[in-house]
Amino acid sequence: MKESGRKQGALSPCAACKLLRRRCAHDCVFAPYFPADEPQKFASVHKVFGASNVNKMLQDVMGSEILKELPEHQRSDAVSSMVYEANARVRDPVYGCVGAISSLQQQIDSLQTQLAIAQAEVVHMRMKQYGSSSNPGTMDLVIDQANAGESMWSC
Repeated sequence: MKESGRKQGALSPCAACKLLRRRCAHDCVFAPYFPADEPQKFASVHKVFGASNVNKMLQDVMGSEILKELPEHQRSDAVSSMVYEANARVRDPVYGCVGAISSLQQQIDSLQTQLAIAQAEVVHMRMKQYGSSSNPGTMDLVIDQANAGESMWSC
């Protein structure tokens, strides 16, 4: 395990031990994931999940036979996920990250609709251009004169 929460030479308490005002042991379960220079990470996780629950989650991740095989970078991804969820819960106590995901999905839907409208407008303009440049009598295009001047961007 890396010791990112500690300074070289002297033992500096990790962010978790510093917030909890306790001595940081050499084998501290929090130290690899909550370095002393990032106290806000543990503060938000502690506020939402509680130190005891975070400790249990980290021990389960590191102690489980199945999860022992996970590379360390995936363990830190699990902690990053906890931090993300905690920050989302602090911002939106009811929906958390689900609210953020829902908001992003609505933006995607809106942008897809705008893209479809723009693509339809391009087709409409090409058909209009083709209709005016084609020889009369060769191909009759019916263009809705009421909407020919309007932009299709308006909903």
